[in-house]
Amino acid sequence: MFEIQDDITSIYDRQNESHPILVVISGPSGVGKDTILRLMKQRGLSFDFVVTTTTRPRRPAEIDGVDYHFVSVGEFAEMIDADELLEYAVVYGDYKGIPKAQVRNALASGRDVILRIDVQGAATIRRLIPAAVTIFLVAESEEELMRRLLERKTETPDRLKMRIVTARKEMQHLHDFHYMVVNRDDCQDETVDKVISIIQAEKCRVDWSPVEL
Repeated sequence: MFEIQDDITSIYDRQNESHPILVVISGPSGVGKDTILRLMKQRGLSFDFVVTTTTRPRRPAEIDGVDYHFVSVGEFAEMIDADELLEYAVVYGDYKGIPKAQVRNALASGRDVILRIDVQGAATIRRLIPAAVTIFLVAESEEELMRRLLERKTETPDRLKMRIVTARKEMQHLHDFHYMVVNRDDCQDETVDKVISIIQAEKCRVDWSPVEL
């Protein structure tokens, strides 16, 4: 009787503890990852959105420290040498990486961490952090994804062709992820609702385990 009561008390104590999780949002180029994260931020949710560091040139509408941390190749090399990155990769000829300290500090304070990374980086995170929750965003069709890439008009013809080819290859990794969410055009709020529902459900898992870096 007392052993059963102790078990129940332990369960309640655990449910009252903070259960921070690390969430990876990924998907092919042009699927709308940046848009979904922007809408999540606008809702004022208590997530820690980790800002990726990149050597890619800043686009006109982008803000340093908000969209990305823009650094030179030399600065990125120094971060690698100092072991400051959780993971990094070459994406379309530019380096991208996740600052390790920001992830650790957020988890230590009990906040959930959201990572927006490419499919290649997501594979590294899955290997390093098995407890990470991975979400793969897709467009409603390949034709729709190609249309979005074409309408961005941010690439040279050769780089656009590479993005299209890479996007098709990345789609083959869909089954490596825990969840798939269709990000339909003009239905981004619905996509955000689904992503948030996934996060809430994961935080209620009875087999939750802490993220270890």
